Amino acid sequence: MSERILVVDDEEGIRTFLADALSANQRVVTTASNVDEAEARLREHSYQVVLTDLRMPGRGGLDLVRSVCAHPGGSRPVIIVLTAHGSVDVAVEAMKLGAFEFLEKPVSSPAALRDLVGRALARQQINDHADARLPQLTYGAPAMERVVASLRRVAKTKATVLLSGESGTGKEVAARSVHAWSDRASGPFVAINCASLSETLLESELFGHEKGAFTGATARKKGRIELSNGGTFFLDEVGELKPALQARMLRVLQERTFERVGGSESIAADVRFIAASNRDLLAMIDAGEFREDLYHRLAVFPVRLPSLSERPEDIPRLAEVLLERACRALGRAALTLEPDAEALLATTRFTGNIRELSNVLERSAIMAEGDVIGVNDLMLIQRAVSGAGGAVPTMEEVEREAIRRALLHFGGNRRKAAEHLGIGLRTLYEKLKTYGLQ
Repeated sequence: MSERILVVDDEEGIRTFLADALSANQRVVTTASNVDEAEARLREHSYQVVLTDLRMPGRGGLDLVRSVCAHPGGSRPVIIVLTAHGSVDVAVEAMKLGAFEFLEKPVSSPAALRDLVGRALARQQINDHADARLPQLTYGAPAMERVVASLRRVAKTKATVLLSGESGTGKEVAARSVHAWSDRASGPFVAINCASLSETLLESELFGHEKGAFTGATARKKGRIELSNGGTFFLDEVGELKPALQARMLRVLQERTFERVGGSESIAADVRFIAASNRDLLAMIDAGEFREDLYHRLAVFPVRLPSLSERPEDIPRLAEVLLERACRALGRAALTLEPDAEALLATTRFTGNIRELSNVLERSAIMAEGDVIGVNDLMLIQRAVSGAGGAVPTMEEVEREAIRRALLHFGGNRRKAAEHLGIGLRTLYEKLKTYGLQ
């Protein structure tokens, strides 16, 4: 995919110079002569980077920074501001509003300009990757209300937060919410999944590296902790850190400094840390797999996110939000759920929690032929009963599924469902209570 860059300056010669310096095979550079024109360009296309002058007739660059940064989320462009000598204070104000970096005019080095834009593109990719794939915190269940109240309270502090819970319960959404509610909301939110990279690559991604630190390190690279300065760093699946990296992270949390790989310069970490794990870290400590001192540094404020089975009353609203999101991603018209389909989702046990529910609705949106998703559309995604690699259900799961389908088939008429299943009405009532199908 092409990288789109927007250059905003009222002087035609500077616009041309900047566009020529930044043009490349995979980059599309567009120009605008004022803020109004730039905002029109931003409405027409998505841009990864905006490079804007601060001093322009009429509305200035600060107005553009405010306009862009008024829309939170990783998908917004990263902003670089150009400032004349002696106007650094205005550039600093732009950075407080959410700009990434500033560059003094005149820009004499195209190489330095390209390097700065390259770092901005890297930041945008990180922010975009970190953008939650799940909906914003959606809740109503008492268990989740207590969690949200705790997150809102801790967000106003500097405390390190440790999120726990089953996979797919929305830990990254919770982390992003803490960031958004904090006084660091205008700063970056950077995330990394510790389970997704090898130990060597993870070390470089976390702390960065100096040129020549290892084979292939042809230039200095800032790590994600450094890129999150002034904001929040989310360390997902922290239980997957190897012992050596656990020790390095402990030092960062204790001293708030670190060194790049292959470097000796101590770099300050002005970062709010949030960690998450779906593993039992206390059990890992007992097994000698996780440092107890690191655990206590991370668990200053521990929060456990409930599974969907603990908050089934939230499923209908979650399904509505997730279905709307899926339709946008697929580029198709909005869909709605039939009441029976919604009831089916509300009584289904999602072992993958919100992530599994999201996948169910995305697949159903793909298969739906009309503008409504019915029970038959949802049936397409039920787990396989047998076959190579298929999940083999327990007898309880088979019985629960049979009862649920019978109730749906007979429109909730329990007597007819019991007769069809060949069991007594009293037995059916007992099983409904046992399986949570009330």
